[in-house]
Amino acid sequence: MYPRILIDTNKYRDNVRAMKKLCARQELTLMGVTKVFCAESGLVDVLNEEKVDFIADSRIENLQKMKTEIPKVLLRLSSQHEVDEVVRHADYSLNSDRETIRMLDRAAKRAKRKHGVILMVDIGDLREGIYYREDIVSLAEEIEAMTGVVLAGLGTNLTCYGGVIPDAETLERLVKIVRAVEDAIARELAIVSGGNSSHIPLLQENVRVEKINNLRVGEALALGRETAYGNKIDGFHDDVFILETDILEIGDKPSVPEGTIGMDAFGKKPSFQDKGMMKRAILAVGKQDVEHSELLPLDTAIDLIGSSSDHVIADLSRSETNYQTGDVLRFKLTYGSLLSLMTSPYVVKRYV
Repeated sequence: MYPRILIDTNKYRDNVRAMKKLCARQELTLMGVTKVFCAESGLVDVLNEEKVDFIADSRIENLQKMKTEIPKVLLRLSSQHEVDEVVRHADYSLNSDRETIRMLDRAAKRAKRKHGVILMVDIGDLREGIYYREDIVSLAEEIEAMTGVVLAGLGTNLTCYGGVIPDAETLERLVKIVRAVEDAIARELAIVSGGNSSHIPLLQENVRVEKINNLRVGEALALGRETAYGNKIDGFHDDVFILETDILEIGDKPSVPEGTIGMDAFGKKPSFQDKGMMKRAILAVGKQDVEHSELLPLDTAIDLIGSSSDHVIADLSRSETNYQTGDVLRFKLTYGSLLSLMTSPYVVKRYV
């Protein structure tokens, strides 16, 4: 049944092992991030078997369904409306709001358990995290006095929103704050999480940043790419996930619609380039599942020119393959396309 994603657990395992080796060179612990594939159990099993240090996800629902003995981390900032669920289903959570942390402390005491807080620091990417150093130190001191939550460490996030590249100079801002917090609470922090898959070029260049001892890695494991420059990582697989979808219709049609152009189904007025007649295929996947611009055809002569809710339109004119209705096209994926396809209930997930 199509569309479907083929998931190669052996290739995923290879990537996990390669990432562990990269981290070991600098004595970094590894958080395996599962959110891009919705914590699929077959891939979580690989993380369990390869004994990563933490498993992290941005959705409480994913953490709840996981079967693992590895410490679980909630990546998305905790919601004040879900503090009881956070404490129940996560061993650690990333946080930046003082009142939310106070509520987590009360929730942890109600549950009679300890909950680890990783305090997020914004060093310039302008997504989550506390921006001013003085606020961080005072909040760290307050957390240190709490009895339900424990200040497990500090973390930062780069490239996800502002695209800021992690380099030694930028990360030194985090290191200075770590030192200030450790001086204030008179102990070393167990976790200093220095970033995500965008940190990998520093590992490859063997650039070591003092104090940083953890990375949160998802895309490199799933797609074999670092996220600072978008390059494939040597020795990693970039085809752990392959989308397959079949051709529903095929034929020669003009490249420009005939008639007066109004809005499309999504309220936008489309524009078209006149390329004459083209061999067009209608594929069994659409915007409800994925953005067509995020799909990477294995047949690189295929151009994806548009989509509607249920269909992607492909131009096959340049391809040397004589495609027919019912043939299956295959695609590598970007982070965005993998995220949406794995979330879609209409896409079959098949392990190979």
